[in-house]
This record gives sequence, C-alpha cells and structure tokens, in this order.
Amino acid sequence: MTLSIIMPVLNEALEIETALRALTPLRQRDVEIIVVDGGSSDGTAELARPFADRVLASPRGRSLQMNAGAAAARGDVLLFLHADTRLPENADRFVLDGLAMSGRAWGRFDVRFDRGAVFAVIALLMNLRSRLSGIATGDQAMFVSRTAFAAAGGFPPIALMEDVALSTNLKRIGRPLCLAARVTTSTRRWRKHGVLRTILLMWKLRVAFFFGADPTRLAQSYASGR
Repeated sequence: MTLSIIMPVLNEALEIETALRALTPLRQRDVEIIVVDGGSSDGTAELARPFADRVLASPRGRSLQMNAGAAAARGDVLLFLHADTRLPENADRFVLDGLAMSGRAWGRFDVRFDRGAVFAVIALLMNLRSRLSGIATGDQAMFVSRTAFAAAGGFPPIALMEDVALSTNLKRIGRPLCLAARVTTSTRRWRKHGVLRTILLMWKLRVAFFFGADPTRLAQSYASGR
C-alpha cells in the first residue's frame, strides 16, 4: 500500500515550512505530500511548494480542503494532518503495517501536546475517550483507506465537527485502529483562549452537535472561543 498525507492550511506562513520539513523523511520514502490552501493571504501556498508534491487551491473550509486533497491523492491510504501537528518517526510504517496486520480500514494516533503537565492529563483523557467511543479527532491524524473513505462519503461539507461526522460514518464500516504511537500537537489555541475555557467550549460544542445544532454557528463559536 502507498500513503498520501493531506494537509489543509489557511494563513500558516509561520508554521508551514517547519511542518513540511518534518515530513521530508517520509517524502523520501515515496509518501505523497499534498497541501490544500483555503485562500491564504500570507503566502502560505508559495512557502509550501518546495516541500510538497502538490499544492492545491480549494474553497475555504477544512472539510472541503481535505476532500479536494483526497480527490487528487494517489495513495491507497489517506492521512489527514493539521499544520500544527507532528507525526512520530516512521509514521508511514505504523499506518501501513498497522492497517495490513489488523485488517482495519481506518484509524488514528494517540495524541500528546507540546508542553505542560496539565496538557499531559488532557491528552490522556482524549486518547481514552477516543478508544472507548471509536471517534477520532483531527488532532489525532486520522488515516483511512481510499475505499473506506469513498464508502463513508468523505468529509461532510460542514463548518465544524467534520472529523466526528466522518468517524461516525466510518464506524459503520468497522472500529478504528488506535495506534499507541503519539502525534505531537500544539497548545497554541488552548493557550490563546485559556485551558479550562477551551475544555468547556469543546464539550459544549460536541453536545450541541450531537443534538443537531447548526455546524456553521458552532464554527463561529469555536473561532471566537465563546
């Protein structure tokens, strides 16, 4: 099997080169790197081009951008990676060997944050919740076979919770492969809005989404931190 990594970006000029340089060893092993820009105004796309196999333009919206990357990808397996998340060494082998040996169609990594004891506890709870629920989040670098992604209908075109919605659809195909290897993600949003406030906000948004709230309004709340 072959692997394509799809990274949706928007105004990530400060992060994009570091994020893509970290993927250079994987690219040297024929992992395809696709960056999908949602209309950045800070030169993100231009900065990405030397470090990616393809840089695509897409309408803004993480689900739309990731679907565009998936449509252009050549890999048998698709991995969706945020610009502020770093994969573990040999992530390609974890994913491809894990899927082959387990017979699963999709999965995710455990997550850890880049600083702080408080965040270590948050990551532990996130990973435990994911194992119990079978729901993966974007911070956990979701991966899925191309056939399962198509069968699930891809990411629904909603403004927020697209990862939860896709996980729910993929669970109808099978339970996820939960890799103990950990991706490292940034605490920048948590530090911007406050740890407790962010935790409460995320739980509120998840509950509201479960009860059918409009994802567009939820995305506005998420963006404002309210």
